[in-house]
Amino acid sequence: MTTLAIKIPFDIASAAKAHAAPNKRTVPAQIAHWAKLGKAVEDNPDLPVEFTRDILKAMGEESIPFER
Repeated sequence: MTTLAIKIPFDIASAAKAHAAPNKRTVPAQIAHWAKLGKAVEDNPDLPVEFTRDILKAMGEESIPFER
């Protein structure tokens, strides 16, 4: 993955730090998560935010194939 250094307001960085640890993410990963969620919400304005968040979470989880 290619990265890019950007400047963000201190209050956003502080909030990301507070949310990162409980969610087992780094600060950059937390900010990336918020960005993905924000983009998905803007791309799907008719869907509830919680639904969109749950879809993104499910997409990131590993699935175990069902065997008969």
